[in-house]
Amino acid sequence: MEVQVLLITFREALEALLIVGIITSYLKRIDQSRYVKYVWLGAGLAVFASAIVALLFQVVLTGFSTMASEIYLKVSIIFISSILLTQMVFWMAEHSKDIKSSMEGKMSKYVSKGDVFGMVMHSFLVVLREGVETVFFFAAITGGNIGAAVQGWGAITGLTIAAVVSYMFFKGTMRVPLKTFFKVTGAFIILIAAGLLVQGISMLQDLKIIGSVMPHVYDITWFMPEHPIDHEHFVRDTGQEPILSGDVGIFFKALFGYSSMPSLEEVLAYIGYFVVIYLLVKTRYGAKEEKNEKNEKVLEQQVM
Repeated sequence: MEVQVLLITFREALEALLIVGIITSYLKRIDQSRYVKYVWLGAGLAVFASAIVALLFQVVLTGFSTMASEIYLKVSIIFISSILLTQMVFWMAEHSKDIKSSMEGKMSKYVSKGDVFGMVMHSFLVVLREGVETVFFFAAITGGNIGAAVQGWGAITGLTIAAVVSYMFFKGTMRVPLKTFFKVTGAFIILIAAGLLVQGISMLQDLKIIGSVMPHVYDITWFMPEHPIDHEHFVRDTGQEPILSGDVGIFFKALFGYSSMPSLEEVLAYIGYFVVIYLLVKTRYGAKEEKNEKNEKVLEQQVM
């Protein structure tokens, strides 16, 4: 769980810090440093608002647990989080190139009008979006215990790494392009999203909401049980130790949705998810690359 929390916190915090950094750097570059405090004011208010959202979210989850409906809410959150995580990766991949010019353009308008309220609200909404997404993802990966995610080492570490990376970026000491960072972290986020999708399907099957054509496609508990309890049962039933422990299995289950005895529906959903991602990447970015190549050829012909 903590690794998931670390990756998500790092990703969300880095996006927020980069956007705020782009805005404040632009204001300093055009000799409008007096407005920087308003940008940070909006960001600070967004962090506070995100904490309120987390508290309210936890209250709602607790209320559902008293009505014996908590499990259904958790399943819904898991599926929605899987979709949001996927969308987040694609959004950043598509907008990472022009995000700097977009932010600077908006701030230029606010500066020309002296619109302090607009500056505060702009930074507030940007950071709030990341904060609310983080709360939602925390609820999904912790089974509703948002406090456990916030208090663990994963959140603190992810936030620290994001702060260091953004500092190095704006100081010019980081040579690795941010595009590479987003690609690498995006790959891990996609794996987490796929894992959440499979976990959601598994929970629906446990609740008997959906059935299964083949409950267990294979059984590799002997290699790595998906939970310490499965480990204990395997040792009890066979008198042998699995190659890897259930502690390792639960780590991979939390991070990638690993299952030692998946149903046919889980396997198909996992494979199908990556097939869809591949097709989306190919159709979206393949078409853009072809367009860029055509434009380059046209320019070459005009020059000749």
